[in-house]
Amino acid sequence: MENLYEKVAYLRGLADGLGVSEESKEGKLIRSIIDVLDEFADAINELDTRYSELEDVVESLDEDLEKLEDEVYEDYDDEEYDDYYDEEDEDEDLIEITCPNCKVTFYLEEDEYLNEDEIECPNCNEVIYLDELEEEYDDGEYDEDYEDNEKDEESEENDQKK
Repeated sequence: MENLYEKVAYLRGLADGLGVSEESKEGKLIRSIIDVLDEFADAINELDTRYSELEDVVESLDEDLEKLEDEVYEDYDDEEYDDYYDEEDEDEDLIEITCPNCKVTFYLEEDEYLNEDEIECPNCNEVIYLDELEEEYDDGEYDEDYEDNEKDEESEENDQKK
């Protein structure tokens, strides 16, 4: 930052050496520019000082947080944590459901799927009868309808591009 002060001082000395007078319009302009540059140098120096102080505070907080984490989690075992969440994931079996009305895919827990006869689509709020949905999947009708819809959407996109 001292380099900025030196450069502004050099410009001020250069203006004095060239005899730039505040009497002329150009002289007033040049002197004003040098004064503004001096203020910028002051502001940048102040920001640099505050940044250094802030950096020290953040570093101190980071060190304190690290110590606290070490105290709180000193008995923490990564393997136990991983085992717990692996077991939880195995217990949670999800069934993928695609709404026949709005074609939005969502997931149900297997228990809910097996114990309910009907559900409500979270997107369009239409009632979906799970036994009918199973029949459509088994008959292959649903897959054909879905494929036809995809083809229709693709041809619409191609028409729009043209």
